[in-house]
Amino acid sequence: MTRPLLGVSTPSGPAPVSGALAELDEFERAAGGRVGLSMWFEGWAHQEFRAELPEALAGRGVLPMITWEPWDYLGGTDQPGYALSRIAGGAHDAYVRRWAEGARRYGRPLLLRFAHEMNGDWYPWAEAANGNRPGEYVAAWRRVRDAFRTAGADNVAWVWCPNVAYPGATPLRELYPGDADVDWAGVDGYNGGTALPWGGWRSAEELFAPSLRELAAVAPGRPLLIGETGSAEAGGSKAAWVRGFFAMLDRHPEVGAFVWFDHHKEADWRITSSEAARRAFAAGLARLRSGFAGAPRA
Repeated sequence: MTRPLLGVSTPSGPAPVSGALAELDEFERAAGGRVGLSMWFEGWAHQEFRAELPEALAGRGVLPMITWEPWDYLGGTDQPGYALSRIAGGAHDAYVRRWAEGARRYGRPLLLRFAHEMNGDWYPWAEAANGNRPGEYVAAWRRVRDAFRTAGADNVAWVWCPNVAYPGATPLRELYPGDADVDWAGVDGYNGGTALPWGGWRSAEELFAPSLRELAAVAPGRPLLIGETGSAEAGGSKAAWVRGFFAMLDRHPEVGAFVWFDHHKEADWRITSSEAARRAFAAGLARLRSGFAGAPRA
């Protein structure tokens, strides 16, 4: 049986700044294993396609995954300029075409996780925010996806990645663009414990299993991944949570990759937030390492 590809998001990603890839080295040393996938974030208002970023990862055998966010990340949720109707209507076509052409010229396999966590209400591309209406997310997704198809950027695999289900979330069936426009289906989920005012302490099985079942029903046949995950320390034993996370992966062989969000942000999600957590992660990874799958094809 193949095992899920180990992915990570580090604060600097592959940015061409001093020490950026050193973060990846440090994570691998702490985890006791090689990373196969690296994820970082690019915002429409500020970033053009930069081939040097995925090239830096491909040069060390790491598959790049860009979380591509249609907004100005310096602003808030209310951003009329990035309303789904404007994206679907072509207001950002020139920018999207530049990205599509840049990705085609890059030429190597690349995962593009576009407009993630769309079933929530905290991003301007969510149908529950920014004056958006039902059906506009799918229309916007297809407009953007078609631009890459027209440009011949066939090296790009499209990752549709909602948040884990929660009361009040938009139903996934209303947001799924369809198998013809999605290559991977994913889900993001965090154990916030008592460090954050949402969620509470939830095991990895409690956090992910319902949404994985829903993904399998909404996107049957699509390979599945966990696009972001991590655990806080406050509220329980993070080391035990990490052990449970790897046990959850054993019970869900349909998960083909996962990305650990190794940032100190809303909470300290890093595997090195405590030595106990780091040891638990390294031990869990060691049990999976020998059977790790190769990088998924775009």
